[in-house]
Amino acid sequence: MASHAAVPLSTAPALRQHHDAIVVDTRGRGLHPIAPALAAVLAASGLRDGVAHLWCMHTSCSLVAGENADPEVQADLERFFARLARDGDPLFRHDAEGPDDMPAHVRSMLTATSLSIPFAAGRLALGTWQGVFLWEHRHAPHRRRVALALFGG
Repeated sequence: MASHAAVPLSTAPALRQHHDAIVVDTRGRGLHPIAPALAAVLAASGLRDGVAHLWCMHTSCSLVAGENADPEVQADLERFFARLARDGDPLFRHDAEGPDDMPAHVRSMLTATSLSIPFAAGRLALGTWQGVFLWEHRHAPHRRRVALALFGG
């Protein structure tokens, strides 16, 4: 009969967690950079290496990581989504908050409401041209919350 003793699988330090949120005051439809706010939360957490998980707490905006060098990329994305989910499209019946109401929900569902971003040496592991954005899909300004869960050591 075989026996076993409890043997630790790893001698690595225990995984630590840090939970927080950032608030983004949008100016209306468009991409709003949030990487600086994320970097500030990461610095305050004391974590050096791990992963940051972001969750958008709303149904008419989203989170995206993408081109952060040429502003024309963001304008092209807006033009593409304007064609894909047009404000006031008669297809949509849900318009309780105006003609951009349902298109904003469609845009949110076609993009992402969560992101996971690795970090190393206390810095987000973003590519040279990458930025992290909250993409507001409504025309009116809104106050948006993004929940953060950082895991690492």
